[in-house]
Amino acid sequence: MGQPKPPDKVFAPLYGPAMTATALSDEELERYARHIVLPEIGGAGQQKLKRARVLVIGAGGLGAPVLEYLAAAGVGTLGIVDDDDVSLSNLQRQVIHDTETIGMAKTDSAKAAIARINPNVAVELHQLRLTTDNAPALVARYDMVVDGSDNFETRYALADACAAEKRPLVHAAVGRFDGSLTVLKPFEAGADGRPNPGYRDLFPEAPPPGLVPSCAVAGVVGALTGVVGTLQAMEAIKLITGIGEPLVGRLLLYDALSARFDTIRYKRN
Repeated sequence: MGQPKPPDKVFAPLYGPAMTATALSDEELERYARHIVLPEIGGAGQQKLKRARVLVIGAGGLGAPVLEYLAAAGVGTLGIVDDDDVSLSNLQRQVIHDTETIGMAKTDSAKAAIARINPNVAVELHQLRLTTDNAPALVARYDMVVDGSDNFETRYALADACAAEKRPLVHAAVGRFDGSLTVLKPFEAGADGRPNPGYRDLFPEAPPPGLVPSCAVAGVVGALTGVVGTLQAMEAIKLITGIGEPLVGRLLLYDALSARFDTIRYKRN
């Protein structure tokens, strides 16, 4: 099988202060060997992962696989925003937590799990609820953001902050048996020279209260959040290493019952 040409794009982590390349230790070279042999990633890409600072909103159904896979991939610093505690009903889908951590703050439980997965990863905890007031300063401390929130108030506050601070946002949402995923970079232009769309181009306004039931009311298949959260982690890795085509201006739709993926394009209004 022929090897594809390595990408030309460069991810200079990212939008924060300039950082020098960090050499990989012998232990890290072995840990990330399956990344390093990929011509698209290699040692340089792994160093980009090590330098990256990624903020994850929510340590729940979506945030759990995002945090696990980004930690395993060697992302150097993971910030976790969550103000909730682990409950028994979480464990059906929030696989970063376990029975022994019931009653513990989700941020603390997730940090302990990440330490078991990869002790090389620094974890910064933000045990709070994201709001329009605190979002901009928090977002500005990181290179990119992954949204695993479960309410529209947080999603709009986060999307607005990421647009203002010029940080890529990997957004996803799930229903009972379906999910959606996109990447938002409205501060950049596409290949056609037009500005990329933002969250409010996709969802101009939030639905009326009660129209979209919560997981607690409607239910959700645990494995579904694993599928969609893992796709979010993949998009984040693509953005950090500069490989592939991120889902900018494209909304990926997943129907678990029919095992079907569809993609629709959307533009700036």
